[in-house]
Amino acid sequence: MGSASHSLKGFEFHPVTSTRWHDFEQLFGKNGACGGCWCMWWRLKRSEFATRTGRKNKRMMKRIVDSGEVPGLLAYVDGTPVGWCSVAPRDVYPVLDRSWTLKRVDHEPVWSVVCFFVARRFRSEGLMASLLRAAVEYATGHGAKIVEGYPVEPKTRRMSGTELFPGTMSTFRKMGFVEAIRRSPGRPIMRYYT
Repeated sequence: MGSASHSLKGFEFHPVTSTRWHDFEQLFGKNGACGGCWCMWWRLKRSEFATRTGRKNKRMMKRIVDSGEVPGLLAYVDGTPVGWCSVAPRDVYPVLDRSWTLKRVDHEPVWSVVCFFVARRFRSEGLMASLLRAAVEYATGHGAKIVEGYPVEPKTRRMSGTELFPGTMSTFRKMGFVEAIRRSPGRPIMRYYT
């Protein structure tokens, strides 16, 4: 996919670059998606994150984008941003290694898919699966041999959209990911091997 347009199931996908920052802002809205996160949850220590929600997280993400780093992909329908997936080499998400549940499986270099955000009117339309497929294509196009995800596996109750931000195990499984390890009942580490 590179920096070019890519289409899948009626959606178009683009890496978030400085030229697409306003689209990212539009999708995330005034509050920064989930409570001012601006997709900084996996990038900051919890103590830092707690003091940065809102504008500070937004400014930090803007600096990341302006530096030339691509923090993820936007999905579009008819030119309107409708979804987001955070995908990058695992090293940009240091909080993963601070989690006993999500610490590294081994020393293989991997890319990580850590977060999804879908506009309310496009939920339950298959956009998360399309975003995941686009993220795998983006990562493998940039040399990834292994793409990891850290989805939730809902068991007994319906989960809210904000609880599903890491994706669902069933979506990852349908996209060809396999369970690598499970240290917590509802939170496997899943891998896609190219």
